[in-house]
Amino acid sequence: MNFTNLSVNEINRYLTTLNQEELIKCLAFLAHDKRITVQNIVKKYQRLIDKRTKELERCRALWSLEKEIMEKGYRFVAGVDEAGRGPIAGPVVAGAVILSPFCVIEGLNDSKKLSSYKREQIASRIKEEALAWAVGVVDAKTIDRINILEATRYAMHLAVESLKIKPDYILLDGYENPLFTIPQTGVIDGDALSASIAAASIIAKVHRDKLMNVYDRIYPGYNFKQNKGYGTVEHQQALETIGPCPIHRQSFKPVQDKQKVLVD
Repeated sequence: MNFTNLSVNEINRYLTTLNQEELIKCLAFLAHDKRITVQNIVKKYQRLIDKRTKELERCRALWSLEKEIMEKGYRFVAGVDEAGRGPIAGPVVAGAVILSPFCVIEGLNDSKKLSSYKREQIASRIKEEALAWAVGVVDAKTIDRINILEATRYAMHLAVESLKIKPDYILLDGYENPLFTIPQTGVIDGDALSASIAAASIIAKVHRDKLMNVYDRIYPGYNFKQNKGYGTVEHQQALETIGPCPIHRQSFKPVQDKQKVLVD
């Protein structure tokens, strides 16, 4: 490609069509172009390449825990995480994911560090790359009956039991789950340290958010689409005005307090 007769805009458009290997070669050639505007383009694309390289390195580093486990002879390592322990309404949802070993999914991270749009994009990639994935859902009534800790453990158990491939090892965010009978390791902040747990956190969060969007239509007035069941000021004001609905967690103090106000 002869770039000398191309304008800056034409060069820029051409570079957007290249894969990273082709782009690196072109940037090396363009580095000799004496036009300042071209040099600015070279710097811009070099920064993008550097940023992507660091992101790929971060994503590869997320496999260190799984690598240690697989080196011990385990084949199918499932990451497990939950979404929805803290809200005062809606279910708790757990995700379980067995990823294709050492696959790299750009942007894979703790679900709380991602925008909803990015989570949905990455969730689609996870489902493409996963050997198996599943969710477990435990509703508000069950949470009230057995408490949120046991409900979270049960949701994780349901998710793992629903996997089409039976895992032989489990990595889960937080602490070990007594409901699991296969080898497991609890990892504090695991969704930032393990590819499998990060994937599970995203699957769980995306699934729960979609459920809360549905509940927003069924039970209007609480703005579940926006607050996802968390006890925001607006949500608690709605509780004072119209009271709890069937998906509110009656055992949670904010809901109990609003009920007392309504009764009084």
